[in-house]
Amino acid sequence: MIDTHAHLDDKKFDSDREKVIQESFTNGIEKIVNIGTDLKTSRLSVELSQKYPQIYASIAVHPHASKHFALSTVSELEKLSANPKVVAIGEIGLDFYRNWSPREDQEKAFKSQIELAFKLKKPIVYHIREAFEETWAIILETKAYQLGGILHSFSGNVDQAKKATELGLYLSFNGTLTYKNSLAQEVVKNIPLDLILLETDCPYLPPQPYRGQRNQPDYVQYVLEKMSELLNKPFDELEKITSSNAQRIFKFP
Repeated sequence: MIDTHAHLDDKKFDSDREKVIQESFTNGIEKIVNIGTDLKTSRLSVELSQKYPQIYASIAVHPHASKHFALSTVSELEKLSANPKVVAIGEIGLDFYRNWSPREDQEKAFKSQIELAFKLKKPIVYHIREAFEETWAIILETKAYQLGGILHSFSGNVDQAKKATELGLYLSFNGTLTYKNSLAQEVVKNIPLDLILLETDCPYLPPQPYRGQRNQPDYVQYVLEKMSELLNKPFDELEKITSSNAQRIFKFP
């Protein structure tokens, strides 16, 4: 199993990070992509990737932090990208649910980082919340879909999912798939198998058995179990498919 979206640098792991990581590897996790949300966490993601052969990094400034985005930010991210364990740019996008940064700042940071992704020829990890149409317009305008990418923690509807997959973008599912009446349950049944990925978004969004607790990479098995039930396909078959999908988009060295 591959957890394509984790935040193991989060302070919620400060007391037992090593234990959580080693347990995840013991419990069937083959690889983890740790996701940056600003310069600090992007650096920490790269540091984790240097410490553990099975961990890779994605670097970026999240829409929440985009009010702090500057020209110098791009050059810092570009320097970090020289590390071969950096496999993507993200998570980037728009978040009009929290609006922790002004919308203009979010859009500016988003477009700048798409330009960087084109320069580096890296796929993009997208964060979209209450802003699908606005994000989609930018993806089409910039032709960012040409780089490949992942709509992480996909929370859109079936029509939006089809828009994304028709352009070859991957959709990633986490613990929310296990929640009762989750819209993701209908989405996952209506998209191509070769564009589905697994993630945890840990320490956030734990699967149903651990709701209200801290999430961790090996809990991705509960997402896969639910997916197996919804698609009526064997767990092992879906494990192979999703791992192959992750390898294809991230091109793990």
